[in-house]
Amino acid sequence: MISFFRRFFQSKIGLPIVLAFLGLMALAFAASDITGSTFGGIAGGDRVAVVGGEAIPVSDVAIAANTALNQVRQQNATLTMPEFVAEGGFDEVLRQLIDRTTVGTYGAKYGLRAGENLMNSEILQIGAFRGLTGEFDPAAYQAALRQAGMNDATFRRDLSVSLIEQQMLKPALAAPQLPEKIARQYAALVLERRKGEIALIPSAAFAPAGNPGDAQLSAWYQDNRTQFIRPERRTLRFAVFGADTLEVSATPSAAEIAARYKRDAAKYQASERRAVTSFVVPTEDAAKALAARIRGGVALEAAAREAGFTASTAELRDREAMASATSFAFAEAAFKAAQGGIVEPAQGTLGLYVARVDQIERSAARSLEQATPEITEQLTAEKRSAAVADLTAEIESEIDGGTALAEVAAAYGLKVETSPALLANGQAFGQPDVQIVPQLLPVLSTAFQMEESEPQLLAEIVPGQQFVMFEVARIEEAAAPPLAQVREAAIAAWKRAQGAKLAKAAADRITAKVRGDTALAAALAAENKPGFEREVIDLERRQLLAQTRGNLPAPLVLLFSMAEGSVKVLEAPRDIGWYVVSLDAISTDPVESEPGLVGQTRQQLAPALVDEYRRQATAAMRAELGVTRNEPAIEALRKQLSGEQ
Repeated sequence: MISFFRRFFQSKIGLPIVLAFLGLMALAFAASDITGSTFGGIAGGDRVAVVGGEAIPVSDVAIAANTALNQVRQQNATLTMPEFVAEGGFDEVLRQLIDRTTVGTYGAKYGLRAGENLMNSEILQIGAFRGLTGEFDPAAYQAALRQAGMNDATFRRDLSVSLIEQQMLKPALAAPQLPEKIARQYAALVLERRKGEIALIPSAAFAPAGNPGDAQLSAWYQDNRTQFIRPERRTLRFAVFGADTLEVSATPSAAEIAARYKRDAAKYQASERRAVTSFVVPTEDAAKALAARIRGGVALEAAAREAGFTASTAELRDREAMASATSFAFAEAAFKAAQGGIVEPAQGTLGLYVARVDQIERSAARSLEQATPEITEQLTAEKRSAAVADLTAEIESEIDGGTALAEVAAAYGLKVETSPALLANGQAFGQPDVQIVPQLLPVLSTAFQMEESEPQLLAEIVPGQQFVMFEVARIEEAAAPPLAQVREAAIAAWKRAQGAKLAKAAADRITAKVRGDTALAAALAAENKPGFEREVIDLERRQLLAQTRGNLPAPLVLLFSMAEGSVKVLEAPRDIGWYVVSLDAISTDPVESEPGLVGQTRQQLAPALVDEYRRQATAAMRAELGVTRNEPAIEALRKQLSGEQ
């Protein structure tokens, strides 16, 4: 998760500046100007850090953390704030805010600024602010800012910081090149092969058989509540409606049918369409000679191929469409020829057409009586669509006027339904087999941003056909439930936790034996416990990356970072046990065995090198300005976001 989070946060020095990135940072800086008043130091809990005299308020970090969580939820909809904090999201947000403040303050110190004209120029280049014409649209600009939760002033403040950052860092980051010697070292890692063993010492093998006492379990649960946090759930009240549910009059009258028949008279006249296969030759003599040869029995395609041309087949067209695609002269000639006949060569834009009529489709004229069923169907659909649009506009007006959802539904004969408690990914909490109404899926992201008291909204599900009005009936915040609701799960987790302590001791004993030249299999057997797992590893680093697609198991990560001949212990997640990782041998093929590998490595590491240079430059600025962190305030905010207080 954090790798995605970092990719989201790390701005590229250059244009265009991404709105989502700016939105998060602008929110974080909404409470203070980068050139605003200074503070002599940290005194109290209202700030998390001071950079060169510029304070970063606690509120800014909290806002930025919540905004970042919402962004990460686009990839992991059920992620909770405690999980976000536990996986390093809070620390990354804080680091980014400190770095942004550092760059802005440093630039201001040395007289760098971003003028209004420069900011206006950059705003005009941001795609999110363009309308349907592709040009800057003030309405789109304001809508995008509202969606990001900011106004023009806060956006421009952060844009100014971004432009100062560009002026400061772009020269240092322009086209960095990784030295070849370093690239060879990294390339060699790709070819590295490691052999070893990984064993899991499960907590279950050492877990106590009996249950804990009530007081013991309660105390343990209180200390480990974060393991049981349930994600935020929302219950929605909604009504789905459309052409099939609203009572609308859509039957056309005889006069309306007659008027439509008169309007589209050309459509109901007799018509003819033809399909031809043709090719173009440059001269009249050549065209006539080829046409005569084809009439003599040579296939048109063969004649074209032998003469160095390519024949193409066109779909059925009426005379007007054929004339538009070719020429008027050719269309006239084509509509005179019989089916299967060769068309008299006719002039086109690029030469003369030689063609064969492949198919003729003739449609007889239709009277008003014959056309009535088709016209009735068309008019009914149009009238129904217009009526639905009118009723939808009325419903929207009622909603905008503050009329309650239940009242609107009653007035229009709509059925009000209530969803089960839903997770942000659309699943019904605790009911995996329950399928929610599909019309709710498109509005879930909006529903999870609404307040419980917020007026209902109207959304279009199928354009012009189906709509849903909805409101949040209940919000259940992410939190650990009372112990009574998860007692069995808590007992099982307590047993795993107790077993994990004994499993750690067993892992340490096994590790000591392996370091003393005992085989891992023998050391495991000596414990005489069930459930031990051992796997022999023989992998190249690139095979590991290919097989896991970047989602690397922690024991393998450790195996590929250890010294040859070493043995280490690694804790498994969720108290399931402990890993014993033993690395027997490391071998590497010569880099020369893979031509081009060094060049590929330099190219692939270029973005990382840019980020490293940026971090070093920012670190130097921090050192000059001075950064004082308010650790008590930081820890208090961390606990608050984690739900620990």
